[in-house]
Amino acid sequence: MAETKIDPRIIRTRKLIMDAFIHVLKKKEFKDITINDITAEATVNRATFYYHFSDKYDLLDKILKEEFMNTVYNEIVEYKELNPTTIINVFLSIINFQLTLSKQCRSGFETFKTTIEAIIQKELENVFYQMLLKQHSTASDESIRIAAVMLSWGIFGASVDWQHNNSVPPEEYIKSAIPYVMYGVGFHLSR
Repeated sequence: MAETKIDPRIIRTRKLIMDAFIHVLKKKEFKDITINDITAEATVNRATFYYHFSDKYDLLDKILKEEFMNTVYNEIVEYKELNPTTIINVFLSIINFQLTLSKQCRSGFETFKTTIEAIIQKELENVFYQMLLKQHSTASDESIRIAAVMLSWGIFGASVDWQHNNSVPPEEYIKSAIPYVMYGVGFHLSR
């Protein structure tokens, strides 16, 4: 089956609209941004905008997913199995992604924090699911899915906690929890 190539003009226009949105977001609150603001900045008409995106929420969702894929996913996809090093690096990638986003979009970050959280959690779940599936091919699919959900929420939750209680560097923070993540709640530090 032949791979379908996307017209480069479509890719450029889509990127132009996304970049325009980010530029406008630096000047205005998300709730105050209109499609006209975005299209004026991108120098495209409304029909062109709606060809690529259904509304500004769809645009935001796609930007966040692509940004996540380009930064975090590409960093962590190289890890083939779930081990302490993988967990530490996933955690650090998420922290860096969140810090970068909050710096780029200071005024709008809180507005779409829930959207960011949902995207990160879902993408992490997919990554962990694939890793666990390779490591435990004989386990039940549902057990692997549940484990991936727990890991994704746990690591994401830890990244949020670190942002609010970051008295130690992120690597030190996550390393302190690794024994419990890898060996369960029965692990004793005295071992």
